[in-house]
Order: sequence, then structure tokens, then C-alpha cells
Amino acid sequence: MGLTEKIWDALSAMVKLEDKVSRQAEAMKVQQQKIEDLTGRVIRLEAQLDLLVGASIGRRLKDT
Repeated sequence: MGLTEKIWDALSAMVKLEDKVSRQAEAMKVQQQKIEDLTGRVIRLEAQLDLLVGASIGRRLKDT
């Protein structure tokens, strides 16, 4: 194997690795967006739960 072939193989490996890193970075961006969306949903659910619990406690106090 000549020096040129070794250099070419090394460059090919670098390009393949760069492609893998780029795909992984894109996948991480998608996952991060999903996490942020789920976090927003949890926050909204917590707010609704707090309102319902508060209303329930208020109703109990009014009934007594």
C-alpha cells in the first residue's frame, strides 16, 4: 500500500466520521426539542393539578 493510498484512506475515514458526527448532532437536536416539549407539557399539567387541588380545598372549606 502506497503512501497516497494511506492518506486517501485516512481522509475517507475522516469524512465518514464527520458524517456520523453530523447525523448524531442532528439527532441530539431533535431529542432536545422533544425534551423541551415534554417539559412544557409537564409544567402545564402541574399548573392544572395545582388549580384543581386548590379548588377542591376551597370547596371543602366552604362546605364545613
